Amino acid sequence: MVTVETVVRINAPLEHCFDLARNIDVHTRTVWPHTKELAVAGVTTGHIGLGETVTFEATHLGVRQRLTSRITDFRAPHYFVDEMQRGAFKYLRHEHHFERVDGMTLMRDRLTFSAPLGVIGWIVERAVLRRYMRSFLMYRNEQMKVLAERN
Repeated sequence: MVTVETVVRINAPLEHCFDLARNIDVHTRTVWPHTKELAVAGVTTGHIGLGETVTFEATHLGVRQRLTSRITDFRAPHYFVDEMQRGAFKYLRHEHHFERVDGMTLMRDRLTFSAPLGVIGWIVERAVLRRYMRSFLMYRNEQMKVLAERN
């Protein structure tokens, strides 16, 4: 299992950042353009909340795939968790933390995942997926920062 953590400081209100992070439309606009990510089932537009699911379809590492996540914990406006229900990973849990620090919003992501395929998956996690997932989160967070600070 691998854990990736990212942190970004955003000059915008905590509640605004929290709502942007759980907005499906914003999600699809703030990920890498080449993934062509779409929400195709569950909550496909607007805000997602506790117990709700979303299925995203996207191209990652050259493979078109689907991932269904459920919001399993939700404490507005400070914290929510989405966990994979179906998808390419053996396990995936994404914690979103929001905190007000020095007049800014500190947004922290903690992504824990495990690849399938035993030893081969373990090697791929460390050789490819750790860096890929960290880059994916950092790009999305920077895009969210731009959007939050503009509005």
